[in-house]
Amino acid sequence: MFPLLCLILWLGRNLFPFPICRQRRFSFPAIPLALLCALLPAVSGCRNAAPASAPTRAEVRQERRAEQSKMDAARQELEQIPPPSKSRYLSVRTKDAYGNPFLVVHPLTVTLTVLYRDQDPNGFNGGGLLRPVKARKQEVDVRIADLPQALASLSPDVWPYGRVVAIEESPTAPRTERVAVRRNVEATIQILNDLGVVVDEWTGSNGALLR
Repeated sequence: MFPLLCLILWLGRNLFPFPICRQRRFSFPAIPLALLCALLPAVSGCRNAAPASAPTRAEVRQERRAEQSKMDAARQELEQIPPPSKSRYLSVRTKDAYGNPFLVVHPLTVTLTVLYRDQDPNGFNGGGLLRPVKARKQEVDVRIADLPQALASLSPDVWPYGRVVAIEESPTAPRTERVAVRRNVEATIQILNDLGVVVDEWTGSNGALLR
């Protein structure tokens, strides 16, 4: 629109140099006007800068192969853990008494809780008041994408029930984030299924740890 208007004004200025009306309201030099018309497309192009190019199909396939390779490696590590024993973990009713890895799912991350065993439970410093549960417990926040590697890196000692993981929705998440939490729960369960890990899902009202 603007380049066309400039062209019309420039042609009118050069083809009809004499005044059409008794009083000219506009006086544009021919050369600056032509130069302005030539620069307008460039200015418009700078204003509408091209967006960043999307990844190519080859790059997408390469990224998917890399993610699948990490998943396969994590699955091979976790296959060394024996199958779970339902009689051992289904009888647990509190989170503090749960011996296997425990996952609390948040809108964006997952909290992984691991309970380590006493190195020398029969020694003077093993168990009891000198080695309480809190001293042997470790919590770390991980991304959903990093969950396979996080589980595969755990020692076999933290899997007393076998290859099973407890999972719970965050009891502190507000109602506005419940949809995002549940979506993350479904994604976490899918990852655990792909890893060959049994899911022990905990549910309860107001975050109560009751099945």
